[in-house]
Amino acid sequence: MEITTVTPKDIDQIIAIEQAGFSAAEAGTRIQYLDRIAHFAGTFLVARENSAAIGFVCGPAVQESELSDWMYERAVDNLPFGGNQMILTIAVAPQWRRKHIGSHLLAALEETARTKGRKSIVLTCLQSRIRFYEHNGYCNTGISSSQHAAEIWYTMKKSIQAPLKDKYYGTKVEVNKPLSYLKK
Repeated sequence: MEITTVTPKDIDQIIAIEQAGFSAAEAGTRIQYLDRIAHFAGTFLVARENSAAIGFVCGPAVQESELSDWMYERAVDNLPFGGNQMILTIAVAPQWRRKHIGSHLLAALEETARTKGRKSIVLTCLQSRIRFYEHNGYCNTGISSSQHAAEIWYTMKKSIQAPLKDKYYGTKVEVNKPLSYLKK
């Protein structure tokens, strides 16, 4: 497995993974994803196995310290440096779940955010996913003001500090480098 930045040719695989992981009300559209690729490809990371997309994480780097619903509807360019990294979506293809792909994607995005001087990473999730994010070092700060898909969302935050080590294998995670240390 390797983690790379997204390319426009990934769109069909991205949409398939998105639709497999989210309800129709929650899922982003093809147009929204093409807009996200155009505006923040540097923080749109794709996990690949034999060149096929098996998962992804994406979101803009902005000044805001809370994720807002407008961010789902309108893509903005990443700040060149500083600010906070938002995560709009993290999704893994069903057959690749429970293999730490999501955790590796979070670690890779954190390393990318760290190199750009971001203060924190912020996302919202459903109650059923809180434990996963807490396991990856995020803190539950309570119910979000988000009205996205008429669901109750919880805000999860992680401060960015020391250099990152992959918690499973103890090595630094690098984007656009094969993760050859992963066991199949």
